[in-house]
Amino acid sequence: MGDLTGPNAGIVIPPRNGAKLVIDDYNKTNPAVKIELVEYDSQGDPSKAVALAQQAIKTDKIVALIGPAFSGESAQVAPVLEEAKLPSISPSATNAALATNGWKYWHRVLPSDSIQGPGIGDFIATGVGAKKVFVIDDKSEYGKPLADAVKAQLATKGVTPETDSLDPAESDFSSVVNKVAAAKPEAIFFGGYYAAGGNLLKQLRDKGVTAKFLSGDGSLDKGLVDGAGAANAEGALVGCPCYIATPDVTDAKVKAFADTYKAAYKADPAIYAAEGYDAATVFVDAVKAGNVTSDKINEFIATVDIAGVSKQVKFEANGEVSAKDIYIYQVKDGVIGLLGKANEAKLG
Repeated sequence: MGDLTGPNAGIVIPPRNGAKLVIDDYNKTNPAVKIELVEYDSQGDPSKAVALAQQAIKTDKIVALIGPAFSGESAQVAPVLEEAKLPSISPSATNAALATNGWKYWHRVLPSDSIQGPGIGDFIATGVGAKKVFVIDDKSEYGKPLADAVKAQLATKGVTPETDSLDPAESDFSSVVNKVAAAKPEAIFFGGYYAAGGNLLKQLRDKGVTAKFLSGDGSLDKGLVDGAGAANAEGALVGCPCYIATPDVTDAKVKAFADTYKAAYKADPAIYAAEGYDAATVFVDAVKAGNVTSDKINEFIATVDIAGVSKQVKFEANGEVSAKDIYIYQVKDGVIGLLGKANEAKLG
């Protein structure tokens, strides 16, 4: 479940593709219990996501859910799943508050913004070395808490950023851009998704703002480059609690995944493709072990400790994954590539 056809589908299609690889491979072995992957296109709209969740439970009678993809829809859908006692694993929802509700059937296979925000904040202060920072958010249930987490971490480094918000439904961000230009920051952080991020970056560069531009996982898509223009996006930095397998990867398991993904989709793995693959692997392993009801699958999830493609997959009691690494990616020659872990990466 997620935005499969909307403005930020680039974040959701890769994990869907990763999950499909796992389930298709499992079904090819001709098991006694087949698995059907049903797709629910919420377009990232929480109200649509709730209606789809109710359909999934009452009509389609699914036993588990990969998703929802985004934090806003996750906050609305998780209580519905909890009441139905239906396990879910999100490959991409990062809002930290999701783990504080006492849900027993909710999980995510990536670190939250309580990890991502401080990681990016530390990188801005140390890796970038910025003393003057401007933080912008898109007012969403994802973007604002992430921006706040970055801002709070910067404060621990003696940096007090100026702040503002924008409405991603609008196209003219001149009010925010003018404030940034007047502030003359060394670095700008945007908490939001790539559709608005690319537009914001273009308008900043058109205004003559040359500060380092950074964003979080919601901007880790080529749509950021396309929206800003390759020249404007050059050097932009994006943090993510995700590991994207690069063509030169040497780890045998990760390389096998990357090669299989490219063969199937004629493209290299993108954001959260590996997380979607790992989430589906957990569910497939549960079925392989004889767990075919929602309750039994959920019990199995609590015992999982496997070497996934994206990370070691093991869940804490609140549904959080135990692994906590944050990565920094950078645009170079129009392509987003891995720079390194946030606590190690430095600009040349």
